[in-house]
This record gives sequence, C-alpha cells and structure tokens, in this order.
Amino acid sequence: MLQEFLSIAIWEALPGMESASLATMRELSGLIRKKRYGRDLLYRSSDSHYVLLRYWNSEESQKAALEDPELLRCWARLANEIRTVKVFEKLADVDSDKVAL
Repeated sequence: MLQEFLSIAIWEALPGMESASLATMRELSGLIRKKRYGRDLLYRSSDSHYVLLRYWNSEESQKAALEDPELLRCWARLANEIRTVKVFEKLADVDSDKVAL
C-alpha cells in the first residue's frame, strides 16, 4: 500500500545565490511533480529562511527520486547555492484523538 508522507527542509540562499537557488528549486520541484514522486510547497519566513514542504507519494517514490540522475544533478547544483538549516526526512500523521494536545 502506497502512503504519502511529509519531509521538511529549512534552508537559506548563500550570498548572491537567491535567484539561482530559487530557479534550481523550481526545476527540482517540477521534476518531482512531473515524474510523480510527490509535490512541493515552498514558503519564506520573515528572517529569509525558506521552508520546503515535500509530500512524497510513497517511500518507493522517494527512493526512486534519490536515485534519479536528473534529480541528482539538481541536488548537486543546489548544494552550491544554499545552506541547509534543518531537515526532517520523514514525518508521520498523528491521530489527534489519541494524543493529549
């Protein structure tokens, strides 16, 4: 059974690389959507950090994306354009009926 899950990455553009990093992120997100690995949402905080929410379609989709040569090229380029602040690789839903909030 395929089950969507969420990954979160918080990052900031390196000096002078904001436009390039956003272009690379657009390309990467487009490939992830086109190849049906998942979908992305990108937000920006008031302190110039970007927050990427990536909903992977499944663990199999994530594994395939991590081995995809087109995506690997984008990630390699992105590594020279951003500083990663924090990554949450896999977040799972919480049944709020079973957790005291």
